[in-house]
Amino acid sequence: MEEYASLRKNPSRKTCEDVIKRILFAEIAENGTNAHFRSASDFMSYFESLYPASEALTKQVQRAVKTLDMPRDEKGYFIVNKSKEQFAQEKELSATLKKADAGVFSLTDCVPVLLKADAALCPYLTELLSQSPLAGDLIVTITNCNNGLLLYTKREKELLAVLENLVM
Repeated sequence: MEEYASLRKNPSRKTCEDVIKRILFAEIAENGTNAHFRSASDFMSYFESLYPASEALTKQVQRAVKTLDMPRDEKGYFIVNKSKEQFAQEKELSATLKKADAGVFSLTDCVPVLLKADAALCPYLTELLSQSPLAGDLIVTITNCNNGLLLYTKREKELLAVLENLVM
């Protein structure tokens, strides 16, 4: 009888935190995102199915949610797998990438071409090649390396011919 009574006591704040995290992780695993939980009251039906409904239980769940201090998405739903700092940093990164009109481009179908050059002149060469009407359209990207420039292209033969002509 005592065992049954101890199971029905209100949970500790730490227990509530653990249960809330489990609920949110299960929600994300099942649906890919949290689209149900915005406030402590959204968790109450679960807790009330395990413990007697009371003001103390409600306050304990509210304390647990407050202590977890989870960030919220644009719609107000809790984000369980990130801190507020991580979420703010991601938002800033995303906004900056949008402002920069960034895009992801795979280099798997590109060929690297090494242009040996004096390291001191590489930044200037990068600028000139990027703006060149001859080579600019042939180069996907340019990066400095310890003995020159590494150019990535989808049109290797054309780029090699232009570079060889310029070097001669």
